Amino acid sequence: MKRIGLLGGSFNPAHRGHRRMSLAAIEALGLDEVWWLVSPGNPLKAAAGMAPYPARLASARRQARRSRIRVSDFEATAGTRYTVDTLELLLGRSPRVRFIWLMGEDTLPDFHRWKAWRKLARLVPIAVLSRPGYGDEARAARAMGWLRHFVRPSTMARKWASWSAPAIIFLRLPPDPTSATRLRALDPDWHHAFAARAKDAARPLEE
Repeated sequence: MKRIGLLGGSFNPAHRGHRRMSLAAIEALGLDEVWWLVSPGNPLKAAAGMAPYPARLASARRQARRSRIRVSDFEATAGTRYTVDTLELLLGRSPRVRFIWLMGEDTLPDFHRWKAWRKLARLVPIAVLSRPGYGDEARAARAMGWLRHFVRPSTMARKWASWSAPAIIFLRLPPDPTSATRLRALDPDWHHAFAARAKDAARPLEE
């Protein structure tokens, strides 16, 4: 069975931190690929400051080129807005694939606000990827009050495909301080450069 890591996000814009984190996760977890699921709209993020979806998708494809990272508009095509719904669809459509959900340490403190987050954790294993400056906050996250019972040792990272969910592992990856927030501050109009790429914005994942 294929071993696939799933990284969801706004990718506003996609940057080298996303790429490096994904490639490091491929190595640490023994993945065949990482799929970037570009969200049409994150329910926990304000619409203000969010670049048009085609530009974000194009920026992700540019960062993912010549690698084992695949970029998709699956959520936009399927009409899902919440990760738990996306995962249920993917699992139903890809019975010969083992998925693991990838999330940065900076995301974990808000995990308890995700729709049906405990149900999500029961669907697939979760790998938390280190982000500079967020380690303590991630470990103290509200959701960890429940998830801490399912933490697996990092030395077992390549065994994840044999785990039953819930299962969560923390991976120490090479640090990269790149931030989408900072990139937007430096260039608020970054998405204009991707306008010409918008016509290539639809390419769904294959099973």
